[in-house]
Amino acid sequence: MGTNGHASTLGEVAALAGVSKATASRAINGRHKVSPQAQAAVLDAVRELGYTPNGAARSLVTRRTGSVAVILPESDERVFTDPFFARLLHQVARSLREHDLQLVLLLAQPGDETRLLTYLRGRYVDGAVVASHHRDDHLAEHLSDVGLPCVFIGAPWTGGERVSVVDSDNTGAATQAVRVLLESGRRRIATIAGPGDMRAGHDRLQGWRQQLEAAGLDSSLVAFGDFTEDSGAAACAQLLDAAGDLDGIFAASDLMALGAMRELESRGIRVPDDVAIVGYDDLGVAERTRPPLTTLRNPIGEMATEAVRILLEAIDHGGRGAPRRVVFVPELVRRDSV
Repeated sequence: MGTNGHASTLGEVAALAGVSKATASRAINGRHKVSPQAQAAVLDAVRELGYTPNGAARSLVTRRTGSVAVILPESDERVFTDPFFARLLHQVARSLREHDLQLVLLLAQPGDETRLLTYLRGRYVDGAVVASHHRDDHLAEHLSDVGLPCVFIGAPWTGGERVSVVDSDNTGAATQAVRVLLESGRRRIATIAGPGDMRAGHDRLQGWRQQLEAAGLDSSLVAFGDFTEDSGAAACAQLLDAAGDLDGIFAASDLMALGAMRELESRGIRVPDDVAIVGYDDLGVAERTRPPLTTLRNPIGEMATEAVRILLEAIDHGGRGAPRRVVFVPELVRRDSV
């Protein structure tokens, strides 16, 4: 509100600053072709009058909302307890803040797809970053059909050729984990795999299997979890009941590795003396386990930054341009569980 109690207008700002309305608009919106003197005069006038730009009017002109969605097809319980999502959201929010853009979090649980797509068709956001997607959500095809600029963190099951993707080498990371276990002398190596309807879970399982088969070893010791600690404990119990002689485990997430270590301890099985474990993530859990967990560092921070960069570039070009694919390589972090 202005000093006289009414909402100040752009014209009043321009008059007080001694510039045209067009110059005042360019200065307020951070555009080029404004002299430093005019910029300073306009900002002084904005402060004196308490002027607030009309976002709705501006969006009609620019066709921008100033908002970017992060779409997570997961339950709120999962999103707010898994360190993967905390790191992802922190980095996306940080990257968007540098461009004065707002993050809009959209949780798309089963049954919410129609409501989600209705919202996105309304163009309430300028683009979307999508992560933790599943086989049956078909988000790549849907977002491509809507025409909304988007970038997927992790390759979708279908439609990946239609959207930009930032991914990590999950298969290569799993083969590296198995090699570490083999180098330590382990020969009965199991895996606690991630959900079979997620590409990350599938690809890490494939990498584990490929490396064991290349070494001529049994690749049948598989139990599935959902990337949570409790599911890791349950999967470990299943593996131990089926093969009491296993001596190594690759867990497809550090939370599942933590659950496995809890189950091993409850049975008096020592890590790494009896069973060695390698995890995947290094997002704050691995260094707090007992013993500290050897793991593959999930480069989610770098992936999120790159996803935002690609998305903003696509938004600036009106969503035109060929989809891009960038793959990061996870780094082995050696600790004491092997």
